[in-house]
Amino acid sequence: MPNLKDIKNRIQSVENTKKITKAMKMVAAAKVKRAESTVKSARPFANELLSLFKTMLSKVDVSVPDGIIPERAIDNYRELLSLREVKSKGILVITSNKGLAGAYNANIIRAVNKEIEDNEAAGINTVLYVVGMKGAAAFKHITGAVKVAKVYTSVVDNPSSGAADMIAQDMAQSFVDGEIDDIKIITTHFNNMMSYSLTEQQLLPVNLDDVEAKELDPLMEFEPSPNSVLQAIVPMYLSNTIYQALLEASASELASRMTAMSAASNNAEEMITSLTINYNKARQAAITQELVEIVSGANAAKG
Repeated sequence: MPNLKDIKNRIQSVENTKKITKAMKMVAAAKVKRAESTVKSARPFANELLSLFKTMLSKVDVSVPDGIIPERAIDNYRELLSLREVKSKGILVITSNKGLAGAYNANIIRAVNKEIEDNEAAGINTVLYVVGMKGAAAFKHITGAVKVAKVYTSVVDNPSSGAADMIAQDMAQSFVDGEIDDIKIITTHFNNMMSYSLTEQQLLPVNLDDVEAKELDPLMEFEPSPNSVLQAIVPMYLSNTIYQALLEASASELASRMTAMSAASNNAEEMITSLTINYNKARQAAITQELVEIVSGANAAKG
């Protein structure tokens, strides 16, 4: 017969867990609303910037010297837009700092591992730029033709354009220095408060087929030159694309945590119901056993 005290302690433990998961669900729900508003308001600018950038890229001959000497690697648009043999690929991996978000981090890490396997099969090295403690822990002891170049743990909870600039400059420097020949972002796309989708976005070299380029207005003039404008747009494209990815990831993580904590709360409620039934059954069995013993004792006394 189950011990009544053990069952009661188990019920109390599950109830305490349920209080925690409900609180975490409420916190995530409050945060995800703000994150949803931020990410949706940032999308129009990101889409328009990408369209304008690729329109200019399809019209401007970047191979023509313009006399511009960039001070930073991220301003060296000619090198950043150059096509070369891919010997090493850089991957920006965006995960979270905290767990309890369902399969959010596991899905991203699985996709990165698949990309690493594909690169190894093709004889290509992989350089990781990892955002978030979960990703850093997952790839801490990775070996083979894989290197973790940078880890960013302070940019996840509060994505900012400054953090995106820092990441973009680091990756641009590696690209210009020849350490990587390709840059991809593996992260998530926020769909709504109940779902997200895993995405792989090519950052460099630029794929002109991704977005339909618009026709430039014949009356549009670029001062001092189209190349100068392009030099200003390339860093903006890199930084803003990473910033948008950070926003999407933050909203997706909160949505995943809200869903996970909601499911955990429901499971706790079902477990409490089941344990309560078991407790009542055990208690009734104990009472019945006591009555049987009393009646048996009384009959024995009469005999």
